[in-house]
Amino acid sequence: MSQTLAFANAWSLAATLMVCVVIFEAGAGGYGVMPSNEYDGDPAAIVHEFDPFQR
Repeated sequence: MSQTLAFANAWSLAATLMVCVVIFEAGAGGYGVMPSNEYDGDPAAIVHEFDPFQR
């Protein structure tokens, strides 16, 4: 997934489910999105975290 699409999906997921969501760098230059409480990968791979409770 491209970085632009990952940011759009992450924001939408965080706002809809009201959970913290991380965008992480996956292999081959792609990006992934998942709830932060389920992410158990390398913390250095995290690009951004969306927290729907912060303004």
